Amino acid sequence: MANIKTAVIGTGFIGPAHIEGIRRLGYVDVVALAEENDQVARQKADALCIPQAFGNYRDLLADKSIQAVHICTPNFLHYEMVKAALEAGKHVVSEKPLAMNSKESGELVAMAREKGLQNAVNFNYRFYPLVQEARQKIAAGEPGKVRLVHGSYLQDWLLFDTDWNWRLEPGVGGDSRAVADIGSHWCDLLTYITGQKIVEVYAKLDTIVPSRKKPKGRVETFTGSGTGDFEQVAIKTEDTASVMFKMFNGAVGNFMVSQVSPGRKNRLYFEIDCERMSFVWDQENPDSMWIGYRDKANQVLMRDGSLLSPQAAAFAHYPGGHPEGYPDLLKNFFDRFYAPIAKGTPIKTGELPPYADFAAGDYEVRVVEAILTSNKKQAWVSL
Repeated sequence: MANIKTAVIGTGFIGPAHIEGIRRLGYVDVVALAEENDQVARQKADALCIPQAFGNYRDLLADKSIQAVHICTPNFLHYEMVKAALEAGKHVVSEKPLAMNSKESGELVAMAREKGLQNAVNFNYRFYPLVQEARQKIAAGEPGKVRLVHGSYLQDWLLFDTDWNWRLEPGVGGDSRAVADIGSHWCDLLTYITGQKIVEVYAKLDTIVPSRKKPKGRVETFTGSGTGDFEQVAIKTEDTASVMFKMFNGAVGNFMVSQVSPGRKNRLYFEIDCERMSFVWDQENPDSMWIGYRDKANQVLMRDGSLLSPQAAAFAHYPGGHPEGYPDLLKNFFDRFYAPIAKGTPIKTGELPPYADFAAGDYEVRVVEAILTSNKKQAWVSL
């Protein structure tokens, strides 16, 4: 069986992470990349040992030997590039958000279904083994009905007024920043684990750093504030958000997101309180999950395939005590995306895939829009 040929468009922070995860599969070859111009594309391709480099992504899509593409560009380009990739007959993995608004994301959902192509959005936190364990227990009914869902997603990489990134510009990143960037991950993860969608929200958004120093040179994500000249820019997107919500099954909850919390590098944290059990998990310490009880001793479950359900154990590739982390999520995700293609049995329209497809990506775009509307009206908003 010949290896699948794939390509990556965009090589900032997340593009190389995609490339590493793909290569770990062993049966998918990254044969090309595209960047903003020929020079940057060639430099990145040489650094990443990728044979083909394109300064125009449409030239990459014209290569009929490429079966799938990964869209890893700034947000405002996702819709245009995903649409072009589908038109070219490629299976698509897109970074989130799927599009800048629900009109665009809904169009991409319909187009992917019409074309019969596999489609996914990179909500990768689903693929931690202990996340899978919590989901399996809840789906089996072991803890009883989900009653309360709460937590946070906190970072500090935009703490100072000298910190800058393209996500700060609404025309490039969108009208929402902290919610769309990391809040969407939290919402996707908790709806996935509980099996219940958020149906109503009440939100308060705040811009803690109202003005920032924008470097006149290029700055890549998580690389710092840059050097040289800068201009003072007023910030129009939120640094933090507090959101209350109601779920389809009657559960209630709340979460906070922040990109200005000192010391919190990437802390996605949740607690799910059910009738008989509670689950607590922290992405910065992903190999353990606290499970709480009323009538017996609480426990800390370590990530060990021999201790997990068969479904969750399939996501753990090393023995207990051998840490697995963020790069392993992408491997787990991409394996489940590419395996059906490799077998010649792509996931059909209407089937529920084992990853977030465009429909899930569209739903999260709508959640973010509802949160923005709620903040503006200071009222409950239904999806």
